[in-house]
Amino acid sequence: MSKQKDPALQLITDLWSDVSDPNFIWQVLALLACLGIAYLFAGWWQKRHRDGTGRLSEASTRLAFPLTGMLLVAATRLALKPFIHVNLLKVAMPLLGSMALVRGVVFVLRQAFPRATWLTAWERIIAAVVWSWLALYITDLAPYVIEALEQVEFSIGTQHVDLWMILRGVVTVFLTVVLALWIAGVIEARLMRVESIDGNLRIVGIRVTKAVLTVLAILISLSLVGIDMTALSVFTGALGVGLGFGLQKIASNYVSGFIILLDRSIRIGNIVQVGAETGEVTQITTRYTVLKHPGGTEYIVPNETLIGSTVQNQTYSDRKMRLATTIGVAYDTDLDLACRVMTEVAVAQPRVLPEPPPKVFLTQFADSSINLELGFWIDDPEGGKGNVISDINFALWRAFRENGIEIPFPQREVRILNEATAG
Repeated sequence: MSKQKDPALQLITDLWSDVSDPNFIWQVLALLACLGIAYLFAGWWQKRHRDGTGRLSEASTRLAFPLTGMLLVAATRLALKPFIHVNLLKVAMPLLGSMALVRGVVFVLRQAFPRATWLTAWERIIAAVVWSWLALYITDLAPYVIEALEQVEFSIGTQHVDLWMILRGVVTVFLTVVLALWIAGVIEARLMRVESIDGNLRIVGIRVTKAVLTVLAILISLSLVGIDMTALSVFTGALGVGLGFGLQKIASNYVSGFIILLDRSIRIGNIVQVGAETGEVTQITTRYTVLKHPGGTEYIVPNETLIGSTVQNQTYSDRKMRLATTIGVAYDTDLDLACRVMTEVAVAQPRVLPEPPPKVFLTQFADSSINLELGFWIDDPEGGKGNVISDINFALWRAFRENGIEIPFPQREVRILNEATAG
């Protein structure tokens, strides 16, 4: 056992002997010089690629310092090895390599999960795990830790597993899934730039790609660890039963989401009405679709509802929408003048389309007024309907006052036929 301990303590012994050696100061100065040059190079590289927007440019700025430092330390170690001991430089190289590994993994995570806020904490956790394992590796204590973990074993069905296999599997699955999601992110960025493909088809392609790559990553990583895939048959069977009974609503919404995207009956930007809720489709997810009302309210509608009920899509094949406002005029009004004024008011509005032109209809001879309906068309329903109708109503009220057109209100006359009896 003592022979096995000597390699574990060899590096510490060598470093201690170097510290007592007067030439140790040259190792420190050489290491500081390498780190200083690497720091200056990384700063220059970051300024040079400050305006870069590509993934490669961002990755190079994050890895510039550790990789440059590692290369400089390696070159300095080879240059000084014939003259002095270089054990300090030997320790610095794997430390810089681990820094590059941590930054690389976090970069891939940020690309795979661009909106994740938990990466700040995970970056510290990943750094702590990598540096802890590196410390065990440098001190040659890693084999002892692995052997202790392998002693704790148990069986899952016919598969014998131990703690070391589980930890290795977790790390392997994590790395392969992150890599798969990063590849899916690259594919997503390229697909979203292809304008020749319909938006719904691009979303379907992105989701199918993420699902396929994630499943393949998990299967490949478990196979690399040595776990027999037949051991998961019980789990997959239970998952199928759960989907059939307890998760049927989720499965239905999931399938409905793909149907909506594939048949393109509802697209991002459409103005739809489901029941009493009306809004612009801003997002189609796996489980639900988001409708945003012009007033700011957002409705979350399950995809199954969009498939199983009647949906009024106001911009399905054409974004043009007809709106109308009704106003009453007195019976002695010049109707030709009133119609001309109403048409001019509608044409003056910037959101009203000139084709088809606005038109006035006489809809009813009411008790107190003649009701006229002004119909007009717009092609930007996402901008709201109530605001343009309100603007036209205000303009109509001002134009009617300027042209002496009366807007009547209900009046009642009371006649007393027999005044004496009434008195």
